[in-house]
Amino acid sequence: MKALVVGATGETGRRIVQQLTAQNIAVRALVRDRTRSQEILPASTEIVVGDVLEPKTLTAAIADCTVIFCATGAKPSLNPFGPYQVDFEGTKNLVDAAKAYQIKHFVLVSSLCTSQFFHPLNLFWLILVWKQQAEQYLQRSGLTYTIVRPGGLKNTEERPPIVMSSADTLFEGSISRDQVAQVCVEALSYPSAQNKIVEIVARPEATEQSFSELFAGVTA
Repeated sequence: MKALVVGATGETGRRIVQQLTAQNIAVRALVRDRTRSQEILPASTEIVVGDVLEPKTLTAAIADCTVIFCATGAKPSLNPFGPYQVDFEGTKNLVDAAKAYQIKHFVLVSSLCTSQFFHPLNLFWLILVWKQQAEQYLQRSGLTYTIVRPGGLKNTEERPPIVMSSADTLFEGSISRDQVAQVCVEALSYPSAQNKIVEIVARPEATEQSFSELFAGVTA
């Protein structure tokens, strides 16, 4: 197995790289800044410079990989086209390239509440709308996928039990980025994670469950 991580220098992406490396899975990172990525990512990470908005650069990145993790996301800016370009068009380009190379599993990090149009996050140039469009494009692609919708992302070492639910059933809560990365990587190991949207938050009062139980409890 060889994994391509896109958005690898982001807060969640770098944790996905770390999780994969800890499991001795070969990792290639698609980045725009080689120097910065070498400062952030484990030394064993193979670096390829490219951009999801430039489809020609995706060929070398995907070649000989078997799974893809997409953890890209538009950053807050004054550019009204940012979420459309990064969260939809970029993901669409990556999905198209993955189909051409017959990638075995595509894991997409999305967001809770993508189905809620009247959500405050959509004031940021319809970011949830474009994330949902990207989800739907992946679902229609024919690829094996897992779409991970986390709640509010926290940079914390605290790890309350994970609550995992089906699409459009969780509408509030938060979770650490480490746990999001863990869910993404564990999705590769369970057939019950395939072709599902999984919504995740972490709650101290929740009952601890294995990943096998968590994924099995989600309906497709």
